Amino acid sequence: MHIAVTTRFLLPGGHLEGLGRYTFEALRCLVQQQPDCTFHFLFDRAYDPRYLLGANVVPHVLLPPARHPLLMLAWYEGAVGQWLRRHRPAALLSPEGFTVLGTAVPRVMVLHDLAYLHRPQDTGWLMMRYYAYFLPRFARAVEQLVTVSDATRQDVARQYGLPADRMLVAHNAPAHHFAPQPAEAQVATREQFSQGQPYFLFVGALQPRKNLPNLLRAFAQFKAQGGATAAAVRLLLVGRTAWKAGPVFELFRSLPPAVQAAVEFTGRVSEADLARLYAAALATVYVPFFEGFGLPVVEAQASGCPVLTSSVSSLPEAAGGAGAAVLCDPHEPAAIAEGLQRLASDEPLRASLRAAGLANAARFSWEHTARVLWQAVQRALAHAAQ
Repeated sequence: MHIAVTTRFLLPGGHLEGLGRYTFEALRCLVQQQPDCTFHFLFDRAYDPRYLLGANVVPHVLLPPARHPLLMLAWYEGAVGQWLRRHRPAALLSPEGFTVLGTAVPRVMVLHDLAYLHRPQDTGWLMMRYYAYFLPRFARAVEQLVTVSDATRQDVARQYGLPADRMLVAHNAPAHHFAPQPAEAQVATREQFSQGQPYFLFVGALQPRKNLPNLLRAFAQFKAQGGATAAAVRLLLVGRTAWKAGPVFELFRSLPPAVQAAVEFTGRVSEADLARLYAAALATVYVPFFEGFGLPVVEAQASGCPVLTSSVSSLPEAAGGAGAAVLCDPHEPAAIAEGLQRLASDEPLRASLRAAGLANAARFSWEHTARVLWQAVQRALAHAAQ
């Protein structure tokens, strides 16, 4: 069997976020689980050889590189559509939330979130028009739709009027290298990254939906009100500077100098350093306004790190509920600050969250996600044969 896979988010250089991470980890397992299937990876630019995930993977570069909405239209409906007509694979798997309308090939699409509806202010005008026109049509056209959380599945059902019970859920998952580390390794990590002091950790691209201004406001309140407990605690913000990040730095510059001195923007770090940072953190603080899943939550939990996260969208589902993480209203800096204070001052709470978080993270695996995607392919093929 020959399966085409759109792999536009497997970017050269190995810096994978969000859709790219999901695509890589799920396909890595799927290619191994289905050795008798040939997977045709469709790239939109020169690819990194590390993305050839098995002997049963055949790469194809289809131009143009597609980051602008008009080029995305040209790529999916033009280049990919033409390739599908020429080669006629058994199915098309699109793990990144976009697919081809003009094809007779059975399609599976993974839809990660409907953030464009809930946070339209975070999206540019032209991209917003692309999402508003194409995403509902994609969701209704494909033979099998997959979401990354039950929260997203229910959201799609409400917004697009599709039956929830006909969608499959294939969660994100922590990679195997996210795991607890010995105390001496944690000490070394703190010496390297936080001047030997305890720290709260944020992981993610610096962009509006991640709610960093409110996190910085909350950290300032925590430092002002937390007394001796808060005095030594630092905040590490790990991730690249993405779109509309200006307000983050404006808010940072407005903080008292002592608070600014306790905040570190690390930029991107390696996967090995990220695993170390999670494992050595006092807690991971991830309080976005909206998520389709919330991968840093389960990466932190798999590392034995307590978590403070938002009480909205998919985040309670990913975190395992209030028993496995501290949940707060992301719109209220005071609520975030209260969570920081609880985590900094209550070691029994942190111990409880470490244990519950490890158990919750164990519910998710990329191997299971790959099996669900293969089930989705089989459903698409069955649907097309009717």
